[in-house]
Amino acid sequence: MSPLFRRAPARPPQDRLVTLIGKPDCHLCDDAQRVVERVCAQAGVPWVWKDITQDPRLHDQYWEQIPVVLVDGAQHTFWRVNEDRLRKALTE
Repeated sequence: MSPLFRRAPARPPQDRLVTLIGKPDCHLCDDAQRVVERVCAQAGVPWVWKDITQDPRLHDQYWEQIPVVLVDGAQHTFWRVNEDRLRKALTE
């Protein structure tokens, strides 16, 4: 493989971060949290919950999409979290 097309080495799991953005009393957020908890526990990746009702900037940016999952600060998905897709994103 050409040096121009080599992928950067995978970051160690503890250096990754999954952020789940949602709000209380949201059934899709509850479903997403179960998937995020399971996948992150298996991969050894930390995750955090951010509540759009407590952060006006997040509310303005994501209120129509919650739950939203960020992987290392970049939007990975919204509404429904696919367990296999999240796992793949964390292991590549």
